[in-house]
Amino acid sequence: MVSYFEFEHLPPKLQAASKPCHDLAHEMIEQLPDGPELTAGLRKLLEAKDCFVRAALDKP
Repeated sequence: MVSYFEFEHLPPKLQAASKPCHDLAHEMIEQLPDGPELTAGLRKLLEAKDCFVRAALDKP
């Protein structure tokens, strides 16, 4: 799942919306034990990241 947080392939304005989620995902993976709650949290963060990137598409 962590690969879905990669952002380098995106245009710069979309990278700015995606990178903070990438960083947070990696931080949580390092700090928390693996398990269903971590997976659920990452899934929700991924959904949020997708929303943020779509919102950035509308930014002039």
